[in-house]
Amino acid sequence: MTLTIQVNGQTIQGTVSDRFQPLPGATVRTLDQSTGTSADANGQYQLKVSPGTYTLVSSYVGYESEQKEVTVAAGQTVTVDFVLSTAQSLNEVVVVGSRGAPRSQLTTPAPVDVINIREVVQDAPQVTLNQILNYVAPSFTSNTQTLTDGTDHIDPASLRGLGPDQVLVLINGKRRHTTSLVNINGSFGKGSVGTDLNAIPTAAIKRIEILRDGASAQYGSDAIAGVINIILNDNVNKLNANVTTGGYLSENSEGSIDGENVQVNANYGVPLGVEGSYFNLAGSYDYRNYTDRGGDYTGTIFTDYNNPTPGQAPTGADITESELSRRGLTRDFFSGRVGQSTNRGGSLFFNSAYPVSEKTEVYAFGGLNFRHGEGAAFYRAPSQLTQTNATIYPLGFMPLIVTDNYDRSLSAGIRGQLGSWKVDFSNTYGQNAIDFSVENTLNASMLTASPTTFEAGGYSFTQNTTNLDFSRFFKDVVAGVNVAYGAEHRYENYQILPGEEASYVNYGKATRVGTDASGNPILIPDPRGTVNTRFAANGSPFAGGSQSFPGFSPDNAVDASRTAVSVYGDVELNFTSRTLVDVAARFENYSDFGSTVNGKVAGRHIFTDAFTLRGAVSTGFRAPSLHQQYYSATSTLFTDGVFVESGTFTNNSRVAKLLGIPKLKQETSYNYSAGFTSVLGDFKLTLDGYFIRINDRVVYTGQFGKVTTNPTPQEAEVNRLLDVANAGSARFFANAIDTETRGVDAVLTYSKSLGGGRFTGNLAGTYAKTNLVGNVHASEQLEGRENTYFDEASRIYLQSAVPQTKVNLSLNYSLSKWSFFMRNVYFGRVQEATNVADNQVWYGGKVVTDLSAGYTFNNNLKLTVGANNLLDVYPDEVAAASSGTGRFIYSRSAQQFGYNGRFIFTRLTFNL
Repeated sequence: MTLTIQVNGQTIQGTVSDRFQPLPGATVRTLDQSTGTSADANGQYQLKVSPGTYTLVSSYVGYESEQKEVTVAAGQTVTVDFVLSTAQSLNEVVVVGSRGAPRSQLTTPAPVDVINIREVVQDAPQVTLNQILNYVAPSFTSNTQTLTDGTDHIDPASLRGLGPDQVLVLINGKRRHTTSLVNINGSFGKGSVGTDLNAIPTAAIKRIEILRDGASAQYGSDAIAGVINIILNDNVNKLNANVTTGGYLSENSEGSIDGENVQVNANYGVPLGVEGSYFNLAGSYDYRNYTDRGGDYTGTIFTDYNNPTPGQAPTGADITESELSRRGLTRDFFSGRVGQSTNRGGSLFFNSAYPVSEKTEVYAFGGLNFRHGEGAAFYRAPSQLTQTNATIYPLGFMPLIVTDNYDRSLSAGIRGQLGSWKVDFSNTYGQNAIDFSVENTLNASMLTASPTTFEAGGYSFTQNTTNLDFSRFFKDVVAGVNVAYGAEHRYENYQILPGEEASYVNYGKATRVGTDASGNPILIPDPRGTVNTRFAANGSPFAGGSQSFPGFSPDNAVDASRTAVSVYGDVELNFTSRTLVDVAARFENYSDFGSTVNGKVAGRHIFTDAFTLRGAVSTGFRAPSLHQQYYSATSTLFTDGVFVESGTFTNNSRVAKLLGIPKLKQETSYNYSAGFTSVLGDFKLTLDGYFIRINDRVVYTGQFGKVTTNPTPQEAEVNRLLDVANAGSARFFANAIDTETRGVDAVLTYSKSLGGGRFTGNLAGTYAKTNLVGNVHASEQLEGRENTYFDEASRIYLQSAVPQTKVNLSLNYSLSKWSFFMRNVYFGRVQEATNVADNQVWYGGKVVTDLSAGYTFNNNLKLTVGANNLLDVYPDEVAAASSGTGRFIYSRSAQQFGYNGRFIFTRLTFNL
């Protein structure tokens, strides 16, 4: 490739290649990012500069960048050649897990995965961040859920098989806020609060670092399983954009193709007129259509109440088959929808920095995300007399739970040098808000006056974090010592906003205030009353609130805040150039939980250039979220084939006190890890084992139902409080259990020039097994009800509802203008999460194959076509007892890789 730069007679010329061929599309820019360009189809460049001295940087995806300094006098011609070396992925530089200088991935004292997002999104079928990581990082797990209310639209994600709230997410090293959503309805991560990674457009991301080790002593609460650090793009003078379209072309697709998906990403940056300054802007638009992989409903659709025989009193007899025949309908019409929800929205993110002096710069980054989601709830059949109205919906109805998800964040700070110390002062604000509405539904207690759309309320979570960090490297102490310390103040606020009255009120309730002269009770309408006054044809009272998702009532409304203040210290001692010991400690005080102190010791010794040993020991903690302390609502559950209106109550509620539910406290943990890294010629290997003990783990309890036979005064009061909440059972958040997690992670990479092209192979695997240890932490009042306090379904969600084993083999080969990608991922077996012992079956492991091919037309345009799940693999089918009377063909509680089948895609990538 020939490089030519000429302005007013100045010329720089040369070549950029690897050992075998030119590299069309490679970039050449000045280090101060004042100007830069890309190669054309023939590998030729033209870049205009003025006379002076420059540091030129040449880079190309999959290759190590190279810098060279050049001085150009007026009218002078200078030759500069670049020969780039292929990148070794395990040698990438990382910053997470250390307060000191960045170091190679092979020399970190704790295991870190580094994922080059730009490289991945060129060839891989996945487009959302959760799904990209699910297929790239074996220790990371996330799947799209179905029929789980708000969780249909925000995918729960985990690291090393632990909960979504036990992994900390950073952006550019700053704490990211969590969502306002609590996962409460039949999914992995039940009872937890996670971070919405899909709110961050992939176009904004330069790379992702996944620290697979406990890090509470370094970063604070939540970092029990590890830390995900997202580094944003800082490119300038280059437009990167791609458009991906696709859909599910599967044997079970509705029509020829369904679940259509469109994603548009763009990124562009500009320098701000000062060397080292930049403003990088990224945006995305996402559209996702629904899928349906449900079966035909086999339950009762019509009874004789729906078509009484003249002269005979209805008895509730099943007349489904005759009525379907009479009406010309099939069971499929009443089966509802089981699959991914509809989703559309967009994101806008920026990353910027501006030097204000030689050693000081101000910086800012943040973004906005909006997503509108529409998820189906269970179909209400005409036979469900208390939940339907034949005048409004003669054939029943399928409610739609609609969410408007708003996410915003802004971080700003100043970093520089104060004497010999590096200083970073920053403030990071983040907020997530979700508004719920319910469409195509009704409030049965309103009879024919019911509307069919309701505003159900919503919730909001706000977090503001202020950090002041100092660090200094003492090069003359032993082989070098890095000292870091700092302080953090964090403010959090959680709100539940009530919906419209009709979304939560039962208008058939009344209170008895006396007796009239005839001895009849005197009743006044009262939504908090305990007397039912409106009944369906079968004599049962009508249900209140919007069907499928009752709105939040004023009783649920909350506006709760807390603060947390922490200080930390971190010392990295390089005893020799090969031996490193890192010691960290952190004190943290929560306004609602008191204080905690945690520490970490990590070490690494490089025995030879081919073998490094590393290990770490740490303690950790996680304070219960404000959501877990203050969330309360009544929701519709589908549990073991039965619809239940279940209320979630806070731990300081009267119901909790009557049942003996203790107050929440923080989780504590111990984390031990050890492993090695090795370089074996063209192969690079890391192997790390770990043990994590978590005490007083917060879980979402089972359902405490009403006691209707000879209830004690205490039980009768619980029954009354449940009636007031329109609930048939109660659930809580509680520190109910201790767990131990054991696992091992292994990564093997190979990269070599082969046959005139470049070949890269990656083999990575993880095994993580979590076990319940000791007895359930139940109070004396709960004696004998431990199996409700922490039920069997919760145990399975915790231990085996996601794969314990995952193995990933990825192969890449590029030759001239062609690129080829193939990946096989093994998702290990999972278990059905249910309280019915006979139905707790295991589903076998499966291999999912991704394949794509790309062609680069010129330095501006690349076309990629391919498929995820090329062989159209599905999970094992569920037994009839777990099918929800035919609704489910595949498990909704135990998910490996989803059940949408083969996804085909086309991607067009632009670089200007």
